[in-house]
Amino acid sequence: MNLSTQRRMAASILQVGEDRVWFDPEELDTISSSVTNEDIRKLIKEGIIQVNPIKGTSSYRARIRRIQRSKGRRRGAGKRKGTKYSRLPKKERWMSSIRALRKKLVELRDSKKIDPSTYRKLYAMAKGGVFRDKAHLESYIKEKGLFKGE
Repeated sequence: MNLSTQRRMAASILQVGEDRVWFDPEELDTISSSVTNEDIRKLIKEGIIQVNPIKGTSSYRARIRRIQRSKGRRRGAGKRKGTKYSRLPKKERWMSSIRALRKKLVELRDSKKIDPSTYRKLYAMAKGGVFRDKAHLESYIKEKGLFKGE
């Protein structure tokens, strides 16, 4: 039983592709006897011919991957495309560390823990790349006894 004509007419009426037209398997004889657009419209109204929903792409797997990456999984050497410095450029790394050091120095100066001349000297040292991080800066200040009142 060839229902391609009925399928084509139904698709045209429903304004969908032929693949999305669904025929009730129980009513195939009724459908095959329908030859006019009017007959097909009647069958659509009765629910014998329907439209299949659009198949979407599920985001389930993407969601799982995102969760795993937030835990630090799936980030190994085999997943990396760029070089170490294309992923986090040297300049960005420098900017984040120097801003942290300068913020710390400003805090120490404003709270009067170091005097302005010491601040200036440490600022220049930080610019020169002497300190690795804030902890290193603080240990240097303690070691040299640069805190006020020591």
